[in-house]
Amino acid sequence: MYRSNFSLIDRFRNKIRVDKSTEVAIGKNSKIVNCTIVVKGKNNTLKIGANSKLRASTIEIIGNNCEISIGEGSLVGHNSYLSAKEESISLIIGDKTALSRNIKVMTSDGHPIFQNNQRINHAKNIIIEDGVWIADSVTILKGVTIKKGSVVGINSTVTKDIPKESIAVGNPCVVVKEDITWTY
Repeated sequence: MYRSNFSLIDRFRNKIRVDKSTEVAIGKNSKIVNCTIVVKGKNNTLKIGANSKLRASTIEIIGNNCEISIGEGSLVGHNSYLSAKEESISLIIGDKTALSRNIKVMTSDGHPIFQNNQRINHAKNIIIEDGVWIADSVTILKGVTIKKGSVVGINSTVTKDIPKESIAVGNPCVVVKEDITWTY
C-alpha cells in the first residue's frame, strides 16, 4: 500500500521541493530522514517501497517523464546521491537492496557534450536489481545494470553491467567472484 504524497512528518524531517505534476508513492512504514528531494519537470515519478529507509541523502529528478523507484525493504545510506535527469529516464532500485554511505548513482553526465554539433553523451537508465549490496563510496554511472544478489566493493566505479550473484570491485569495476550469496 502506498500513500500518494509526502506526509507532514516527511516534510518536517526533510527538504522537499516537488513539482505538482509529479506522482509520489511512499510505501507503508518507510522512513525518510534528513533527505533532500528535488523534482523539477513534468510527469515524473518517485516511488519508495514499503519498509525502506533513506537517511541524509539526496534524490534528484530533473527532466520530463523520468522515474526513480526504490524497492521494498531497501536502504539508502548517509550522503548518497540518486539522480535521474533528462527525458524519459529511469533509475530503478530493487527490493531488499542496500546502498551504503556516500553512494552516487547518476543517469546523466550532468551537462551535454557535443562533437560536430551532435550530442555525444545522452542520459541512460540504471537498474539495480533485488538483493544487491553496494558498499561505501561507490559510483554507478549511466547505462549500468547490476543483477540480482551481487555485491559491489568499497570505492568502486561501475561503468559496465555486473552479472547476477557476483562480487565486483575496482575503478573501473571488474567481477572478481561469481556464484556468491550474502545475508541482508
